[in-house]
Amino acid sequence: MYAVVKTGGKQYKVTKGEVIKVEKLQADVGSEIELPEVLMVINGDDITVGTPVIESAVVKAKVLEHGKDKKVIVFKKKRRKGYKKKRGHRQHYTTLEIQDVTI
Repeated sequence: MYAVVKTGGKQYKVTKGEVIKVEKLQADVGSEIELPEVLMVINGDDITVGTPVIESAVVKAKVLEHGKDKKVIVFKKKRRKGYKKKRGHRQHYTTLEIQDVTI
């Protein structure tokens, strides 16, 4: 059984026991959270699709860690104008372990 969950403006396909990295959530390390925006649940041949979310479905997850991703370099340049800018960005993330998917 797996579900499609929306968090941080992105959608993730999750199953029980899977570890995923999502955009930073306001939760303590070791705490359990619920992801209420479940868009779709597939259990064998039984497919449940929400409009846009399934009201009764909840995905429970455990927060494993918070961190920062690798640096992404943003380089802008205009040729023959002497204009160039170099910037870096490190995105914050939260690592979650999916505990349970319930409908």
